[in-house]
Order: sequence, then structure tokens, then C-alpha cells
Amino acid sequence: MPAKPNILLVHGAWGDASHWRHLIPLLLDAGYNVGAVQNPLTSLADDIQRTRKLAEAQGGPTLLVGHSYGGAVISGAGHAANVTGLVFIAAFAPDEGDSLGSLFARTDPPAGAAGIRPDPDGFLWLARDSFREHFCADLPEQDARIMAVTQKPIAARCFEDQAGAPAWRGKPSWYQVSSGDHMIPPATQAWMAERIGARKTITLDASHASLASRPREIFALIEEAAGAVA
Repeated sequence: MPAKPNILLVHGAWGDASHWRHLIPLLLDAGYNVGAVQNPLTSLADDIQRTRKLAEAQGGPTLLVGHSYGGAVISGAGHAANVTGLVFIAAFAPDEGDSLGSLFARTDPPAGAAGIRPDPDGFLWLARDSFREHFCADLPEQDARIMAVTQKPIAARCFEDQAGAPAWRGKPSWYQVSSGDHMIPPATQAWMAERIGARKTITLDASHASLASRPREIFALIEEAAGAVA
């Protein structure tokens, strides 16, 4: 039986690696070597560099799994020679020259955009009073409150930085669409999944935080991708 690939989890905006806490035990119990990057969210280039270094440090074939903004990160970091595939979880999948802002501009702003609050230092936060509604409506209230309080802001420039040539053009990809997403329009997610030629796309009745609310379904998609690249 082929060896299992390493799994490297890449968080998105307004969160950190702890957003994967329900998925990590499932992967570990299944025998995967799992890593979860803690990105600075200071620029797309910074986050790609941090993720690529950790991917290369895994020392063997590695599957990258990116949530939300983390999809833009793995599209760049996936050029590492040992990365064998990409899994996008309700995520951006930019092409060369795209910015997150240009992808948002394809449709009317999502409902969650109304909750974004800039601070004087150039970082963006999500308003606590609407965090659950827009980010994780299908999580228990206590989990949502903790996510809101511990959120990690993202530099506004991350929505303006243009992506380079994407790894998904040369490496196999999988995609999960969240039909109840208030942060990235579901139609935009489905369009990106089609554009990247995802080997499989699944749609879940989930919020933007599907990585936390639907871990078993996400695990199954990762398992399928891991089996294909092993």
C-alpha cells in the first residue's frame, strides 16, 4: 500500500490554525502526519513563503488544504516540489493576476462584507456582533463567541495583492463549496472550482466555517485526494 502523504492545513483570514481543531484528530487517527501553519496574514507573499517553507520541511509528498484566503496561499505555495495536490475548502483559487478584490467584484458583495472593520494600522477585523451570523452560523454559540474573540485580523493589502502563476494549473485539485457562505459567494466558489478543473467538487449545506462545522465531510474529501496522490 502506498505511503500516506503528509497533510498541511492552511487557515484563512480572521482565524488561525485552531480553526482546524475538529478535523486534526480525524486525520491523526487515520494515520496521517499532519501540520497546520500559523500564517502572519500580513501579505499574500508573506503567507505563501511561510506555508511553502513548512510544506518543504515535511520531508515527503504533501497535500495542501486551504480554507478561505488559505486557498490563495496554497495556490502559490503549491509550487514546492514535494506538494502533490491541493484541496480548497470554501476557498479562493486565484489565477495569475487575480486579486481577492477582483474575485469579489464578480458579483454583489457578500453579506459578510458589511461586518468588515478596518483599523488604523491597515488590518481588517470582523465585527463581533455579527461574527457568528456571517462566518460560522452553523456552529454552537459558544464556539462562535470564542472564534470572534480570538480572531486574527488580516492586512487589507492581502485583498489587493495580485497572485502569481497558480500551482493548480499543474497539480491536481479538489474543492468544497459552502452553499450557506456569507463571506465568499457560493456561486463564485462553484465558478472557481470549475475553472481550476477540480477532480471532485462537493457542495455542503454549511457556513463559511465548514472546516469546523462539517469536519467529517471535509475529512472524506481529503482522504479521497490523499488516495489519488499517494
